[in-house]
Amino acid sequence: MPAASTWEQSLDDASDDSIKKITEVDAKSVADDLVDEEPPTFKLFDFLFRRRAYTPRDLDGTATRRSVYDDPHLAPHYWPKKEYENIHRFDPKARWTYREERYLLRKIDWKVMLWAAISFSALNLDRNNLSQANTDNFLPDLKMNTNDFNLGNTVFRLAFLSAELPSQLVSKRLGPDRWIPMQMCAWSIVTMFQFYLTGKTSFLICRAFLGFIQGGFIPDLILYLSYFYTKRELPFRLAIFWVSLELCSIFGSFLAVGVLRMRGVQGKAGWRWLFLVEGILTLLIGITTFFRMPPSPTQTKAWYRKKGWFTEREETIATTRILRDDPTKGDMHNREGLNLKRLWQVVCDYDLWPLYLVGLLFAIPSAPPATYLTLSLRNLGFSTINTNLLTIPSTLGRVFNMMALTMVSEAVNDRAFVSMSEDVWLLPFLIALRTLPNKPKPWNFYGLSTMLLMYPFSHPIQVAWCSRNSGAVAARTVSASVYNMFVQTSSIIAANVYRKDDAPLYRRGNSYLIGICLFNVLILYPGTKAYYVWRNRQKAKVWDAMTSEQKSEYFATTKDLGNRRLDFRFAH
Repeated sequence: MPAASTWEQSLDDASDDSIKKITEVDAKSVADDLVDEEPPTFKLFDFLFRRRAYTPRDLDGTATRRSVYDDPHLAPHYWPKKEYENIHRFDPKARWTYREERYLLRKIDWKVMLWAAISFSALNLDRNNLSQANTDNFLPDLKMNTNDFNLGNTVFRLAFLSAELPSQLVSKRLGPDRWIPMQMCAWSIVTMFQFYLTGKTSFLICRAFLGFIQGGFIPDLILYLSYFYTKRELPFRLAIFWVSLELCSIFGSFLAVGVLRMRGVQGKAGWRWLFLVEGILTLLIGITTFFRMPPSPTQTKAWYRKKGWFTEREETIATTRILRDDPTKGDMHNREGLNLKRLWQVVCDYDLWPLYLVGLLFAIPSAPPATYLTLSLRNLGFSTINTNLLTIPSTLGRVFNMMALTMVSEAVNDRAFVSMSEDVWLLPFLIALRTLPNKPKPWNFYGLSTMLLMYPFSHPIQVAWCSRNSGAVAARTVSASVYNMFVQTSSIIAANVYRKDDAPLYRRGNSYLIGICLFNVLILYPGTKAYYVWRNRQKAKVWDAMTSEQKSEYFATTKDLGNRRLDFRFAH
């Protein structure tokens, strides 16, 4: 335990007077009642069936975990900027109990994450309604073919991709609490205008507008949630997000079954009413989101919410626990923009390139079968209503497998090999589709396609993986966008794998998908894991050989940021 005089001397050397004012404490209050061990790894099975595994022996015992703020040599180098919006609630002397922390976390889940999940679902409702429209003769009505459909998806993804980084920069400057509902309202209006589509040109224009407006929404939302959750809490919440996305797909299928029956009302096709109804729904959600997204844990009070969501004590806990977990979250104000130099540094961060390559390739094998499922089922003779209903089992299966994948990832504390299981699942079913006879029985094709699309979705794990390996707010802001840009690029590639001259079984396309799947399993994921293991060993070799004084000097003089710092370790 450091002596009080040592602590105070270290603080005297700090340049920020606020550090001295808040942290001038005696030795006892610096180090007493702190928890040294890491919190237990969250396991969904235990959460559902063994709740006592998460019940501390003493709920009223101190839950505050030791951090760099308790080291007199390191604390000044990790202190949040004076512009940080929550600094008035940051108190390294604060101690809280397990009971208080659990109550606060439940409150954040209900008040912050729940509505964020609803907002996320609204994205899927407007983004995926094209597949449902295809069950109601959407392409013939507009005198288009499947190649035009592919072009529309390509235009959408290109626009989506081009908006990713600009959207993140706007979000970081305005604040995601403002930018996210603005995006939602804008794309809802475009969705409603699809009621008036007249042909290929208007279709492509609407797809471009939708893609550009929706681009960046997912990284914006992840950045927002990082203001409230620790790095151990966020991955599971992201998995819940993608569950909400899949559940929204099921809701969308049932909604389509009802709305598409309106074909002929006022002489209009059912798919036109579908776009209109879903646009109105998401517009209502977007307007409500303006009032349901506070900027930060300490900024929940507003003219329509005078008491706010949290007490001063809860704000102190919420702020301090986040910074103790990840001090880099105090590097920027939540409405502080990025300069071009910092932006370029993040883009050139080669340690994140392996994850960008993962984002480019992992989803390609599953995307074409998913996109073409409704068209294929209609071509095999299934009715509009039955086609929409038949998409539900694969969605439910994907939800359960995604949650199972999350449980496995948590249990073994692995990301690379667990994420690889998506491609391992897809491979045999792609081979089976490739070897189907020329005229397959409709139910045989449906069974294979459904089993294929029940794959364990690894995207939530990989999004959290990229965020964690970024190492700083600025890096996290940009890397989330760059990662998602590679994901959208993969969607552009996937949108052009199945071509009209390869219909109806797309044997050539499936051969391409099998090749990519094999590359992912044999090279991509093992290589990514090996790279991060090697980088951690490199850093540890230097860092572990340094004394506390040398580490303090390093922090005082280094220009390394985020994951470039020697004390940073990459997750794998």
